[in-house]
Amino acid sequence: MPNTQRRRLFEITAAAVAVALGAATLAACGSSDDDGSARSGPVSLTYWTWTPGMDKVVDLWNKGPGKDRQITVTVKKQASGDTLVTKILTAHKAGKGPDLVQAEYQALPTLVSNDALADISGEAGDARSKFADGVWQQTTLGTDAVYAIPQDIGPMMFYYRKDLFQQYGLTVPTTWDAFAETARALKKKAPDVDLTTFSANDSGLFAGLAQQAGAKWWTTEGDKWKVGINDAATKKVADFWGGLVEEGAIDNQPMYTPAWNKALDTGKQIAWVSAVWAPGTLTTAAPSTKGKWAMAPLPQWSTSDNVTGSWGGSSTAVTTDSGHKAAAAEFAAWLNTDGDALNALAKEGGIYPASTSAQLSGAFTTPPDFFADQADFYTTAAKIAKTTAPSAWGPNVNVAYTSFKDAFGAAAKNKSDFGAALDKMQADTVADMKKQGFGVSE
Repeated sequence: MPNTQRRRLFEITAAAVAVALGAATLAACGSSDDDGSARSGPVSLTYWTWTPGMDKVVDLWNKGPGKDRQITVTVKKQASGDTLVTKILTAHKAGKGPDLVQAEYQALPTLVSNDALADISGEAGDARSKFADGVWQQTTLGTDAVYAIPQDIGPMMFYYRKDLFQQYGLTVPTTWDAFAETARALKKKAPDVDLTTFSANDSGLFAGLAQQAGAKWWTTEGDKWKVGINDAATKKVADFWGGLVEEGAIDNQPMYTPAWNKALDTGKQIAWVSAVWAPGTLTTAAPSTKGKWAMAPLPQWSTSDNVTGSWGGSSTAVTTDSGHKAAAAEFAAWLNTDGDALNALAKEGGIYPASTSAQLSGAFTTPPDFFADQADFYTTAAKIAKTTAPSAWGPNVNVAYTSFKDAFGAAAKNKSDFGAALDKMQADTVADMKKQGFGVSE
C-alpha cells in the first residue's frame, strides 16, 4: 500500500483506522500462516527489543510454552527510542521487518500510520483484563483494534529526602500550590538548597505532567488531526514551572548530568518529580543517600483530584511483515501476562510491569533496596498506577519532543517565558504534520 494512502487511512478518524489498517494487515499476512491451528510445522519468530536480559526471559518461553507449541523466539538487541522506530520503518519498507518489536507507547501512532503494526485484536485473547483501562488504551489508539500488548509503565510519583524534609521542617506537598510554597520556604531556610529542578533534557517528564493536568496533545476532529500541545492544561503546567524558575524558587539545570548527580548525592536538591523507575536512577546518581528517600503520590492540581501522569513505558507489538501473526501475538501475551515471565522481566530488565496482577507479586512484594525502609513502596505504587490519566499520542511525537528540548531548554536557561516556548512547540509540531501530508484542524 503506498505511504500516502496509508497516511490518509490513519487520518480518517481512529475508528476508521482500525478497520482500514486491520484489513491491510490481514491481507499482508497469509491466513494459513496466521492461524496457529493451521500451522503444519514449527515457527521461528524474531523479536527486536532493548530490554536488558530479555534473552533470558525468552529462554523461559523457548524451553516451556514455546517448546510445547513449536514456537521459537530469537531476540535481536536494538537501540531504543527514535533510532529503533526508524529502523523498524526502514525494514518494513523493504518487507524485511521482524515478527515482534518493543515499542514505546508514544511511538505506536507513527508505526501504525506507516502500516508497520498488525491489529492483533483477534489474537489478544483475554489479555485486556490484565491491564488498567488507561494503560490498555495506549495500545488501541482509541479504537477496537489492538496494536500491541502493554509491557511496562512509568506512573509518576514524588520522591523526597525524608531526613532533610524533617531537618528543614517541611511537609510533603499534596497539591502543586503546596509544592510551590514548599520550594519557597526551603529557599528562605537554606538559600543554597533547591527543592528540585526544571529539566528540559527529557521531554517525557513534561509530557507526563501535562497528561496529569488533563492535556490531550493529539486528537482527531472529523477527518483531520487536532494538535493541542499549547492547550489550557499544558499552559497551566508551563506557567507553573516557568514561574518557579523565573523567581529562583527551584533550579533550572538539566537532569542526568554530573552536576545533577552531585546535587542529589550531597543534599543540594532534596526532591525529584519522577516515575516508578526512579530507585534505579537514584542508586547510581546518589549512592550515598540510600535509605534516606521516600516516595509519595504526585501533588495534585486540586484537593479533590487523584490522578497521575506517565513517564516512560513500552509495549510488545506484532508487525505486518510477520507471516505468523497468531503465534507472535501468543508470545506477546505470554511475555506480558505470565507470572514467571514478568518476574523474570523485573529481575533481568528492571521493569515495572503494566499487568496489574504482577504489580503486587513476585519481585514486587518487597521494596527496592534503595527504599528498604518504605515497606509499602510497591503497594503505594500500584495504587498510584491505577490513577494514570489516559494519553493522546500522535504521528510525530519525535518532532514535538525535539522542539520541547530546544525551546524549553533555552527558556529554562534564560529564565524566560515558558508560554512562548510552548507556542513554539505547538507551531513546530503542526508545521511538520502539514509537511508530511496530514490534515490538521486549525
